[in-house]
Amino acid sequence: MDSKAPSSMRPLVVVISGPSGVGKDVMIERMIESARLGFHFTVTATTRDPRPSEQDGVNHHFVSVDDFVNLIAADELLEWAQVYGNYYGVPKTQVRDALAAGKHVIMRVDVQGAKRLSEVIPDALLIFIIPPSIDVLKIHLKRRGVDSEAEMYKRLAAANEEISQASLFDFTVTNEESRLDETVDKVVEIIESESRRIPPRNIKI
Repeated sequence: MDSKAPSSMRPLVVVISGPSGVGKDVMIERMIESARLGFHFTVTATTRDPRPSEQDGVNHHFVSVDDFVNLIAADELLEWAQVYGNYYGVPKTQVRDALAAGKHVIMRVDVQGAKRLSEVIPDALLIFIIPPSIDVLKIHLKRRGVDSEAEMYKRLAAANEEISQASLFDFTVTNEESRLDETVDKVVEIIESESRRIPPRNIKI
């Protein structure tokens, strides 16, 4: 998954965002499984507890609050945010190293993070993933264990607010039910097309 991109493509920073439960993690896992050439998937640092299927250093770097605060103090994060009581951040070093090697950097962040990254890296490619409907999103959240009425209301209210900001992104892709591969193909097509754009996106970290 870390093979160099074809020389005709310029390495991009690709920011993938969308509401909680829309399927960003599963989509990126499928991209990794397909061994896409020239893609580097950043591993986000977070203070939240790992889910049963998650591995440290693969899905996230799971760190303590103290360790995360130290990363902020050392200016070692490209961006960071507190979401649902937990901290998330993107380390700078792996982004610079991947771009230097000619690879597209794929970052999965929340909408707040996408906004900050667009300020830090104005020519980053922003892709927003949306559900086919709020009802479908609610089903996904239930599968992830969000079963209390108060928590569900909180998540769906946040999702509606985030979806209302989709116009801030360069592209919007709908993750249709049972069509994950099609969603992945659409995202990859956008990345490859934008990497050949003239004039090119000017990525600086």
